Amino acid sequence: MARLTGKVAIITGAGNGMGKAMALRFAEEEARIIVSDRDADNIQAVAAQINEAGGSAIADVTDVSDEEAVKQLVHTAVEKFGQLDILVNNAGIVDNFKTVVTATDELWDKVLKINLYAPFWACREAVPIMESQDGGGVILNISSVGGLFGGRGGAAYVTSKHGVIGLTKNITATYGVKGKVRANVLAPGSIITNIGTTITDPDPVGQKALQAAGGFDSPQGSGEDMANTALFLVSDESHFVNGSVVVADGGWTAL
Repeated sequence: MARLTGKVAIITGAGNGMGKAMALRFAEEEARIIVSDRDADNIQAVAAQINEAGGSAIADVTDVSDEEAVKQLVHTAVEKFGQLDILVNNAGIVDNFKTVVTATDELWDKVLKINLYAPFWACREAVPIMESQDGGGVILNISSVGGLFGGRGGAAYVTSKHGVIGLTKNITATYGVKGKVRANVLAPGSIITNIGTTITDPDPVGQKALQAAGGFDSPQGSGEDMANTALFLVSDESHFVNGSVVVADGGWTAL
């Protein structure tokens, strides 16, 4: 039997990069998936690729900075498949390494809405559903090594990724230790994805901090590397892993 047979998953930010790699990998393990992204063309292509290969995927176009849209996304899984077993909050953006001095209110709000508020909104909807199911459920929130250290991103990004870790640990403490919901964090290092193309106006002070942390010559991982790690964390093989932060950075932060 495949590792996710009978499971229903939501993956946000699944139109490219790590999210797409996770969707394809989970589908190989027979999960039924709501693949979600704000880019309609990309997400429809991902769903088509899965379905053409014999899997089961539904494309969902959602901007996760919209609270009502996030709520609907979670309930779409139950409406379409009758359950929700896995929630992967993967969608995220970076902030051009803007510091506490150069970050604007507009940038701060945008980054925190997508990187922190959206996982909060999704988890708030998903936890009661998972608690009501005999088999419970698993939440995987995607943070970053920027959620563990100060120099791996700008002020808004680092704050949001630290927040994701705190949110996840609180879910475990309140609904995981004595409840039915496992919640863990995947903290990637430098991964080759399209997100790098959004770094168009880097702050020199923020970049200097990244350089001091070895960011310019850090090990480079792939979306597939993250997908394989994520698969373990959402599968029953990791049933005793709860409230953990799993760093997947090729050893960058061990230096």
